[in-house]
Amino acid sequence: MQTLQELLTQQAAVNRQITELRLAQRAQAVAQIRSILAEHGMTMADVTAAPSAARKASTNIGKKVAPKYRHPALGVTWTGRGLKPKWLSEELAGGKQLSDFAL
Repeated sequence: MQTLQELLTQQAAVNRQITELRLAQRAQAVAQIRSILAEHGMTMADVTAAPSAARKASTNIGKKVAPKYRHPALGVTWTGRGLKPKWLSEELAGGKQLSDFAL
């Protein structure tokens, strides 16, 4: 049967091996990344650059939009997005045009 000290020594040796293996794998990954970047004529700045305009556009989801239509008597507004408000549907059914409420 092994003693506690022998097991602790084995544990320390295994921990050293794990650390060395992780460092070696990390160095190998960095070398691969550098190789791929060089192959495509890129730099790290290209990879870490700010998001493109296309990605920025998708971040505008949920932003407030200025109203496009207003009821002259009630003063309530509608942006033109989503379901038509009840007041607008009633006015349109009454014969008015959407342009009558445009801002």
